[in-house]
Amino acid sequence: MEKINTQGVAIPRLGLGTYRLEDGSGQQMIESALALGFRHIDTASMYGNEATVGAAIAASGIARNEIFVTTKVWHDQLAPDAMLRAFDTSLGKLNLDYVDLYMIHWPAKGMDLNASLKALMSLRERGLTRAIGVCNFNLPMMRHAVDKVGAPIACLQVEYHPFLSQQPMLQYLRSKDIPLTAYSPLAQGRAASNSVLMEIGRKHGVAAAQIAIAWLMDQDGIIAIPKASRPESQKANLDALSIRLDDEDRAAIAALPKDQRFVNPSFAPEWDAKAL
Repeated sequence: MEKINTQGVAIPRLGLGTYRLEDGSGQQMIESALALGFRHIDTASMYGNEATVGAAIAASGIARNEIFVTTKVWHDQLAPDAMLRAFDTSLGKLNLDYVDLYMIHWPAKGMDLNASLKALMSLRERGLTRAIGVCNFNLPMMRHAVDKVGAPIACLQVEYHPFLSQQPMLQYLRSKDIPLTAYSPLAQGRAASNSVLMEIGRKHGVAAAQIAIAWLMDQDGIIAIPKASRPESQKANLDALSIRLDDEDRAAIAALPKDQRFVNPSFAPEWDAKAL
């Protein structure tokens, strides 16, 4: 598994998203992924499954330092004291001594961004998380966090798939050597039935969803965390790492509409904001 080195940590480029993988069945699914070779597990306090993730890691028998664990704080817990309490709760549910990456899950309107980032940084300084990151920040927020506050952001997690462009953000992130982690990399299942991706898949003898993952892995500085509950789907995602797209494939995917955002809650930031 190829890894991306950022802010002192090495993140496996393909991870397992765990949203809605809960309780005993969820634990079995996560254990399956670990048995197949996944070493990057992404969870969040909002998912309600941190205890499930922790139990799966404990049951796997895999050394803790071989598994990269990400969790996140929800947007109603971004005041410094609240964030520190939320972190302690997450760590307890995971039953771990530290996490590898702790992230702000969503920005909140009216948040004190400087104070939230400093609280996040304090967790890293104390060794409770090896790295920090943010999710769903727009470009002005990222510039503020990195350029003004100087926060050591290890990665940005945002929606990214063949139907949504992130080019302005990617241009900025690459100038700072910050990777992008793509959530919903299969466009919430839509990639599997897209005719263009299916045609490319036929050419390579693979499924359309595997082409979507291969497209992400074909780009510099990209990590992807598809959710997959069935062992067959988990293995298919891992197998996508060996697919090599050609220029014809890239051109066909580049021609797809790039304005389809499927995760856009009422509390989302202004995605195309030009200034804070």
